[in-house]
Amino acid sequence: MKKIIYFLQSLIIYSFFLISKLIGLKLSRLVFSFIFIKIGNFFKSKKTIINNLDIINSNLNGAEKNNLIEKMWSNYGKTFIEYVHLNLFKKKTSHIKIKNKEILDEVYKSNKPVIFISGHFANYELMSMELTKANIKLATIYRPLNNLFLNPFMEYLRKTFVCKNQIKKGLSGVKEALNYMEKNYSIALMVDQRVSEGSSILFFNKKAYTTTLPAQLAIRFNCKIVPIYIARDQNDNFEMEILNPIQITENMKKDKELISKKINGIIEDLILRDPSQWILTHNRWK
Repeated sequence: MKKIIYFLQSLIIYSFFLISKLIGLKLSRLVFSFIFIKIGNFFKSKKTIINNLDIINSNLNGAEKNNLIEKMWSNYGKTFIEYVHLNLFKKKTSHIKIKNKEILDEVYKSNKPVIFISGHFANYELMSMELTKANIKLATIYRPLNNLFLNPFMEYLRKTFVCKNQIKKGLSGVKEALNYMEKNYSIALMVDQRVSEGSSILFFNKKAYTTTLPAQLAIRFNCKIVPIYIARDQNDNFEMEILNPIQITENMKKDKELISKKINGIIEDLILRDPSQWILTHNRWK
């Protein structure tokens, strides 16, 4: 039964992708922004979204929450349909500005690996794309989609236009990441979602299962952790900010959870800049 549902879902999504290719990126953004605003809450629990907002900022009133939720769904819809236009982003630079690019230049010149970390902000796929365009030797860790009919196409898009070195999340993925780092490849991964194999660490003053993989890799290879943030503006252009690297001190080398707590604090600050840029639908504190 699940396979039938996945098949029907994939037919609908592929139909949307085909329509988007026919009508172009600009109109597609308008259309799917509207669609996601109208139907998003039928597919993802609004209760979860409201609960997440309450944890992030308990001072928000009802109108402020609804405004953030509408903006979040608008971004979600645009990000969804931008997948079939990733080739356009790969070819140009006019859609994005990179703040603190000198940090990337330093990573490139050093020829030493770093761990790039971020969350699901704006169109998060563009972050790894821009790292590869900056000639960073990179491999990215991703979570495969549950839908077996859709996942191969999404993997193709990521490998072709985002980063050719894609590592599936999981134990085998950790081993693959280690192999890449031994060859001086940097690793990029999202650290904002719940993981079953993680440690229970405070996130917005509430315990949440958090990946310690960035900390483990940084300790093992004695390398920096570089946070990245991306935001979409009202004209559907982006600013990608490279934040100051986390230096792994001798004290930190003894405590992967201390590093992970510091990472959580950075992600908190980035979410607070504008919660509507973050995908609020995940039950982070489950």
